[in-house]
Amino acid sequence: METYIYAWLLVILTATAPVVKGKYYSDSQLIDVPTTMKETHLHFFMHDILSGDNPFSVLVAKPNDTVVQEGNPVPFGAVYVFDDPLTEGPDLESKVIGNARGLYASVSRGSDATLLLNGDLEFTSGEFNGSSISVASRDPLVLIKEVAVVGGRGKFRMAKGFSLLNAIFFNTTSGDAILEWNVTIFHP
Repeated sequence: METYIYAWLLVILTATAPVVKGKYYSDSQLIDVPTTMKETHLHFFMHDILSGDNPFSVLVAKPNDTVVQEGNPVPFGAVYVFDDPLTEGPDLESKVIGNARGLYASVSRGSDATLLLNGDLEFTSGEFNGSSISVASRDPLVLIKEVAVVGGRGKFRMAKGFSLLNAIFFNTTSGDAILEWNVTIFHP
């Protein structure tokens, strides 16, 4: 008897279910929300060095069948952790203003080399000393890219925004890179 009731219930629910149109988005609507958000712009450089005796990024995991080959420092499935200095200028000898710590993983099997970037960029000097921004984003290995700012600490608590990254130096053999960060942050 219970099976009979469940079968009829399923028929009734299926017959009255709304039709799904298969659209993955809805139309955007303008809403009026009062805001007290600040907009802050930051500009700095990150030095991501994989080579040498004291690298800032190191390989910590890779699939058993993946070989790290010359000319491809981030093969599919490779996971790196990083502790990179942030500087005022592109030279590693310029003033250090913080550090970027996190991890990135190679997530593309195709020719479009792509990383998944997750990191915390902490500032250790100046007005934002002790504050940080958090990034979590797809990171295509191209010279200019955009990554999402998804949070922060200190003065950047509850931050949202984006950063345009420009690879001003990239060594395709070693994977060493210097990235210029132009960050726009919205925060309370």
